[in-house]
Amino acid sequence: MKAAQQGKRDSLSPATPSHLVRAYKTSSIGDMVRASRQDKLRQRVLVLVLVLLAAVSAAIAAALVSRSERSTQRLAGIAEVPIGGPLDLVHHTGRRFSEAELAGKYRLVYFGYTYCPDMCPLGLLTMSEALDRLPPELAQKIQPIFVSVDPERDTPEVLASYVASFHPRLIGLTGTVEEIEAVKRAWRVFARKSEEKRGEDYLVDHSTFTYFMGPDGRYLAHFSHGTSAEQMAERLARLISGS
Repeated sequence: MKAAQQGKRDSLSPATPSHLVRAYKTSSIGDMVRASRQDKLRQRVLVLVLVLLAAVSAAIAAALVSRSERSTQRLAGIAEVPIGGPLDLVHHTGRRFSEAELAGKYRLVYFGYTYCPDMCPLGLLTMSEALDRLPPELAQKIQPIFVSVDPERDTPEVLASYVASFHPRLIGLTGTVEEIEAVKRAWRVFARKSEEKRGEDYLVDHSTFTYFMGPDGRYLAHFSHGTSAEQMAERLARLISGS
């Protein structure tokens, strides 16, 4: 009877055999070891990711610095190359124009042609608006000039009508083909007839820089196409005030 009761109690009591205890302990230790390994693996992956990000950032920074240095070198190269020369050409009134007439004046010079459908009008409008934004005492020191790269069509009469559409002090200059070619070489200007035609008319591919020269004819700066009138006026004021 006692044995039966004892067996009953044993069957009902929560037994914890020794092999289960060992299994439990072994399982817990194994989980801890695996967790530790996973933590170490995650740490290694994180370190690797950080190293890769640092390497990529360093490469990007180096590329940006290199690009900036190349841009600086190109701009320095432009400044070092002699740009400019005498503008002894034909005035839009038909008379001969002499470089001597520009003595003591800053010059804002644009090369283009009157049949230009877009670039030239925009460039000259920007130039005109920039001059209008300057204080009168500064604007008066600058002579705006438009030099034709298409002398075969841009006669003095054509130029006179064209420049009148822009700034009141803008002068137009033209000349013989030989004279214009010599000026283009001196000013490092690219211009040539395009193969594209519009009816009987032809276009001229040309550079679109606006050059700013000092009173002595020395190159001071240039403005690329797309420079706003506000940006141009601000820089012109700084250049004149600092010279």
